[in-house]
Amino acid sequence: MTTKQIDYCIELARTLNFSRAAENLFVSQPTLTYQIKMLEDEIGFPVFERSGKGAALTPAGAQFAAFLSGMREDLKRAVEQGQNYSARYRDSISIGMMVRQAVFFLPEAMRQFSEEYPEVQILPIFRYEIGMESFLKNETDILFALKESTRHIPGIRVRDLFESHIYLIARRDDSLAEKNLIREDDLYGRTLMVGGGSPPALRTVQHRLTSTGRIGYFNSADHDTTLTNVAAGRGVCLAPGFLNDHSGQFAWIPFDCSESFSCVLCTHRDDARPSLRAFEDTLITLYREAVAFPL
Repeated sequence: MTTKQIDYCIELARTLNFSRAAENLFVSQPTLTYQIKMLEDEIGFPVFERSGKGAALTPAGAQFAAFLSGMREDLKRAVEQGQNYSARYRDSISIGMMVRQAVFFLPEAMRQFSEEYPEVQILPIFRYEIGMESFLKNETDILFALKESTRHIPGIRVRDLFESHIYLIARRDDSLAEKNLIREDDLYGRTLMVGGGSPPALRTVQHRLTSTGRIGYFNSADHDTTLTNVAAGRGVCLAPGFLNDHSGQFAWIPFDCSESFSCVLCTHRDDARPSLRAFEDTLITLYREAVAFPL
């Protein structure tokens, strides 16, 4: 199967019209028809049903075309990254994170690092739920993680980055936003968004609060859904400080509890590149020198 055949299949699946698809692809209709037939012969099942009105996807074809679209986008990104890399860089360091805002000083670290190592590309990769799995498969060079998730994993180096505390997130017009510190009794009579992939320390606090019977709760699927519910006035939530994007959309008020999150950088023990260590040092220094920065 060639990339040309993939493109032809994707376009025909989009238009469901051989004539229009051929026109959009700047090829003749017989060429398009022949290439689609070659593709179907190779994979062993029909992707399209032909009729006088055009084409329709078979059930298997619909699934196949959807898969091809995703694969083509991945291939496009790989080609673009390769072009960027070959044009400017001699080496690349990828850093995996669960969300963009997890490492607030990453852009500044990349800027400072590029001054000393202009030939090394820093590539942020967002893996969300499978960050650790991708890292252990050597798909990323550095992983931002919570220390609790790195215990008993062989073959990695772990360096402390910062300690993150728990905050209450509320609308800016909420009366709680006027406080400098939130305590348990401030939440009595309120609805607390819980769940959403909360790390163990946060789940402990959520359970302690809701078990009082004086605080309502609402299960939320993920952090983005939780923030949407908070914005809609359906409740408030607790979250680690490292999730704060500092956009000013919500009030983030420190919550009075002993629990916190040890945020670390993980690298592969056999990766001894000086540039890798230098980039880690740049990030760690930025966090250590941050003055009164809320984490």
